[in-house]
Amino acid sequence: MKKPQNELRCTFVSNSCNEALARGIATSFLIMLDPTAEELADVRCSVSEAVTNSIVHAYRGTSGEVAMILRSYDDGTVKITVSDRGCGIGDVEQARAPLFTTAPDEDRSGMGFSIMESLSDKLTVKSALGKGTKVTITKKLSSKKSSPT
Repeated sequence: MKKPQNELRCTFVSNSCNEALARGIATSFLIMLDPTAEELADVRCSVSEAVTNSIVHAYRGTSGEVAMILRSYDDGTVKITVSDRGCGIGDVEQARAPLFTTAPDEDRSGMGFSIMESLSDKLTVKSALGKGTKVTITKKLSSKKSSPT
């Protein structure tokens, strides 16, 4: 991959209402790339899971900032990074295991990372305790349209 053809950066407060905002931003960014309905749904769901993780887990009981960077490349690849400066994840591999949750009393399924992974071509998770987490979702769109018009 080379230099992005398009890029959007935004930040928002870790309020649960901003999960819908993040999905809307991702939809608006992707729609000009002419994704299939399935690709759009996959990205929307992945973004929703990543943002929810930041809101629910990173800033448990407090408020913080969630950043989202969306990039499109001329080969049809889209990369979306969702990051926070919250509590971080002590064991990323354990957190990525299906059904693992740090909030079992809150009716959480522990499937967030598994869902993101199944809907993306590549998922990377970087985290450090006390410093936050960065999730990058990579998806190659089948559309031949590679840049915004």
